[in-house]
Amino acid sequence: MDFGSADSWGTAIYFWIIPIVLGDAIFPPVPSEMVVITGGALSADGRANVFLVMALSAVASWLGDVVVFQLFRKRLSHVLDRWRWGRRVHSGIHDAIAKAGRSSTYGTIIGARFIPGGRLATSAAAGIANVSVRGFSLCAGLGALLWACWLVGLGYFTGSATGLPFWASSLIGVALGLVIGVVVGIIVTRRRGNSSPVEEPDPPLA
Repeated sequence: MDFGSADSWGTAIYFWIIPIVLGDAIFPPVPSEMVVITGGALSADGRANVFLVMALSAVASWLGDVVVFQLFRKRLSHVLDRWRWGRRVHSGIHDAIAKAGRSSTYGTIIGARFIPGGRLATSAAAGIANVSVRGFSLCAGLGALLWACWLVGLGYFTGSATGLPFWASSLIGVALGLVIGVVVGIIVTRRRGNSSPVEEPDPPLA
């Protein structure tokens, strides 16, 4: 693959979106926002289908949220502790919940994904709080669709407005998204943040 070629990226972007956005559900440092914004920039350049990029991003985001939700709802999160990387992920989930707050309301499930670490923290907190599967699934689906539209739209806008190569437009879009996300995150965590540890119920005995 020629990383500097828009044609190469236009072909490969569809295959990158699902695994990277899914991975971001459990491990936030995975650059899902960059991939989705790049898809939007490529769409502005006519190298990708904007609606397909949105659909794949939304579906992958929703699936990742459901996986995390079910992991904590069924008290299976201790499975992560079997591996070193899993313990790090598990610890990171608790840190994210502590920073973002413990709220598992439906509005938070929809909106928290727009702040750094919010998607992971809210899905885990909703599972711990035994939010209904149907309610969580619907809210996570709506949130995933809004998230995908926002990021793809951001990439599409920067690509159309700047006329720069897709990779430059992607970097500008990522920078804008990061700044907006950090600002929103600071506002939210000042209002709802909780630095105390999060206690998970023990898994049911066999």
